[in-house]
Amino acid sequence: MWRNKESQSTAPGAASGRAAENSSAAKAPTNSGGPGGTTAHAGSWLTPTIKVKGQISGNEDLLVDGKVEGPISVGEHRLTVGQNGHVTGGLAAREIIICGKVDGNQAVVGESIEIKKDASMIGTVTTRRIVIEDGAEFKGNIEIQESGQRVNSKAGSSTEQAFSKSA
Repeated sequence: MWRNKESQSTAPGAASGRAAENSSAAKAPTNSGGPGGTTAHAGSWLTPTIKVKGQISGNEDLLVDGKVEGPISVGEHRLTVGQNGHVTGGLAAREIIICGKVDGNQAVVGESIEIKKDASMIGTVTTRRIVIEDGAEFKGNIEIQESGQRVNSKAGSSTEQAFSKSA
């Protein structure tokens, strides 16, 4: 009944059962930008053995540690591309953390975007805040939104229309 926060965050998709089995194979990446450098917590988790072709949209935090070919939109939530994650398609979320690989000249839209050490990203970024760590690879364009403007990362926005045009 009582669990500490560390044991809860090591298997972010424990409700599915499979995620608990794979938790030792793929740990959630750390989020050094969060309070106290806590472990990233995801409401849903795509494990390294999962491959998805098509659009993913949702209304909760998502950790992608598998391969996704298509756009991902989680609205006002956090999207994390884990160290084993490989996404070919656009991304839209309030907060985006990239630890793996994001390919293609697709739109990446969020209030804040972090590209971690050893991560790789090709695309066009629209954000208010971006962090690119030493050792990360980035090729593309960056558009910084003014602090008074809100970056539209909700599902059904013009960002999703940009995804379908670039397919």
